Amino acid sequence: MTQPNNRPLILAVDDEASNLQLLRQILQDHYRLLFAKDGARALELARQESPDLVLLDVMMPGMSGYEVCAALKANPATAAIPVIFVTALTDTADELEGFEAGAVDYITKPVSPPIVRARVRTHLSLVRMEELRATRLEIVQRLGLAAEYKDNETGLHVIRMSHFSRILGIAAGMNEAEADDLLHAAPMHDVGKIGIPDRILQKPGPLDPDEWKIMQSHVTIGAEIIGDHEGGMLALAAQIALTHHEKYDGSGYPHGLRGNDIPLVGRIVAIADVFDALTSKRPYKKAWTEEEALTLLREQKGRHFDPALVDLFLEQMPAVRAVQQRWAEA
Repeated sequence: MTQPNNRPLILAVDDEASNLQLLRQILQDHYRLLFAKDGARALELARQESPDLVLLDVMMPGMSGYEVCAALKANPATAAIPVIFVTALTDTADELEGFEAGAVDYITKPVSPPIVRARVRTHLSLVRMEELRATRLEIVQRLGLAAEYKDNETGLHVIRMSHFSRILGIAAGMNEAEADDLLHAAPMHDVGKIGIPDRILQKPGPLDPDEWKIMQSHVTIGAEIIGDHEGGMLALAAQIALTHHEKYDGSGYPHGLRGNDIPLVGRIVAIADVFDALTSKRPYKKAWTEEEALTLLREQKGRHFDPALVDLFLEQMPAVRAVQQRWAEA
């Protein structure tokens, strides 16, 4: 029976043909297989075929498995391929050397077929999960950029304000994982503008009361677009979309939340978004100077913005300037 060609591709590397034959018997029913008997051939096949996983012997003539693994990790084209060592070496120091070379797992010989299949399946699942995470993140970022382009922005605004948000999040006590979620969720803050008519969104003059009411609805539209999620980055993005126009004194929208009733991420993004908007040139205005923008932040402490977060933002200005320089408008 013809096997589907979309099965994961595994590269097995061992200088003993009998070991390669055993791995073939264990894995051939579920995976496509490549074989190499030395390090040089393994590196060549890895570059040419981009396998999903490498099973790698340690003790081989010429290049050792450790050297092959290090070479794979040093090449950007192959660095992400997970490597599992399959070896007779059982000393803890040998395992440590393998992990330091970049391996994700260690299987000892003589191999157990169920263990080999389980370890391979586990690490291929982890690769798949990372691919799905990266794809989801790319979709989120692209949707955020779509809203910016509709609003006549370059797309750099969402990059800068997202990094400002991460910087402020760390300063406010977030750990690295929480701050990274904030970085990736912040670009969605204005996604609801997709649902605002162009005649309002791109109106050159001031909006009348009815138009302003429609414009304000972008926060609820954004939360609806992102949807309800129990947790994670998308739940954070929905919270930001809904609350980044709330004000510390309760005069914001859509719900007139006050003080710490506004979620921390909404208070953070409010500062990051306004600061970048003020210091950026737009068709309808000149860019404010840094000092002009910071003066407004100081004046709005306790009114528009959380006073403690404004103080933290002022302390982080060297990092903020570095972001502005890296993602400056052309």
